[in-house]
Amino acid sequence: MALPMRIALYQPEIAGNVGAILRLAACLAVPVDIIMPTGFAFSDARLKRAAMDYGAAADVTRHANFEAFDARRRAEGRRLLLMSAHASQRLPDVRFAPDDVLLMGSESAGVPDSVRDLADIRVRIPMAPGFRSLNIAVSTGIAVAEALRQTKGFPA
Repeated sequence: MALPMRIALYQPEIAGNVGAILRLAACLAVPVDIIMPTGFAFSDARLKRAAMDYGAAADVTRHANFEAFDARRRAEGRRLLLMSAHASQRLPDVRFAPDDVLLMGSESAGVPDSVRDLADIRVRIPMAPGFRSLNIAVSTGIAVAEALRQTKGFPA
């Protein structure tokens, strides 16, 4: 059986963003990896409010650190695609695989160079001139939708 595409969140800081991503993940049946530490407690009311009643349906795995996450990803033979406003590869030009892992950096700092350098592909969402970035939940939705469209991975 093929491994499903996954969303990975690197040390997320804002509970509401994670809640929105968990809601997206539940609705699209895409598992989520959360790479600790987070900037909030998982009991945070903002996380629950943003996820609504969908959060409990999300398939979530928490990893103690990036090394633990990366060891599992490598053992499964998955590619790591880093979403970054600074990447050279444009989202429409990337060819996704059904078992890719889409890594989103923390809201304030992205990912450290050591993590960036491990990514198989670094991807950016093209934007109009003069704009730096999108909200992480919005970016995740755009990237996952394109990846699922390409791989015919949307739920029936």
